[in-house]
Amino acid sequence: MSAHGPMPRSSWIFPALAVLLFLIVTATGYGFTLSAGGAAFAVVLLVILFGTVFAAVHHSEVIAERIGEPYGTLLLTLAVTIIEVALITTIMLGDKPAPELARDTVFSVVMIVCNGLVGICVFIGGMRYREQGFQVSGANVYLSVLIAMATLTLIMPNYTLTTPGPFFSALQLGFVDLVTIVLYGVFLYTQTVLHKDYFVHERADGEGGETHLSGKMLVLSIVLLLISLLAVVLLAKKFSLVVDAVAVRIGAPPAFAGLLVALLILLPEGVSAVAAARKNDLQKSINLALGSSLATIGLTIPAVGLATYAFDQPLVLGLNPQNTALLVLTFLLSMLTFGTGRTNVLFGLVHMVVFAVYVFMVFVP
Repeated sequence: MSAHGPMPRSSWIFPALAVLLFLIVTATGYGFTLSAGGAAFAVVLLVILFGTVFAAVHHSEVIAERIGEPYGTLLLTLAVTIIEVALITTIMLGDKPAPELARDTVFSVVMIVCNGLVGICVFIGGMRYREQGFQVSGANVYLSVLIAMATLTLIMPNYTLTTPGPFFSALQLGFVDLVTIVLYGVFLYTQTVLHKDYFVHERADGEGGETHLSGKMLVLSIVLLLISLLAVVLLAKKFSLVVDAVAVRIGAPPAFAGLLVALLILLPEGVSAVAAARKNDLQKSINLALGSSLATIGLTIPAVGLATYAFDQPLVLGLNPQNTALLVLTFLLSMLTFGTGRTNVLFGLVHMVVFAVYVFMVFVP
């Protein structure tokens, strides 16, 4: 999406509909059930929710074009992380406890982003331009922090001695939360101050450059972005009821909820990343993809950990051996893909195959 031209009607209609739907449901005390009326409500809810998420994407990109890279992709990443924390904590602390949801969602985000999204972007870019370039130094920064965070939060809980896995003790969880926040904070300082050039790549097609956005349009986009994020947070509880009902109806495994939440969360960044790859701007795709993984672990795990501690709820973090193997495979493959500064179709296809295996194993573990 572009900051040029008039603002699309959908960018303000869907946030308004989301707030209106929440007010109606709250005023009437509506409770979701598996019925014809419930199915109609679920369709309306999902349409409005998805529309509001895309509205948030549009306003984030409008603001991003004004403030430039890497701040633009960082803004979108942080906006989506707010949505993620709201959805996860709402479902986890709901009527039906889901102590594994944070782990499943974070793992799903890493697999979707590092395999599905990266694979699609690299594959599409390879089909259109044969090869695409990016900053190896930036990719290495992303991967080094991501591998450390993922290992500490998703693998280490299985090997602690204070409490049997896959749990951290309260003290261990607090310490890991602290170090992940510190790591993410230093990463942001590196990305935005110390080494901004690591995360910006010259476009081969010569496109890009500064855009001119009126102050009025910028302020309006900021306000509508905040409203869109608030609307998604308000509808998170109703969305969780739909997720639970669908999972029960189709007999899906527990990890299905994490996958579904992750797909909704990553939809905005996914659309933006694929669009950037089609425009021969793979650097932006990488910033969005790997940046969202970092934000997911660096911000979501501490936020959810604090919420579960405050409400005295269990938090399962350690992955099972099968998912651990997929995570290690993903990181090894990512290091090879981003190790040369050039990508092609085959790299993308390999990532897509690993993602297909992950989705298959969710339903046939």
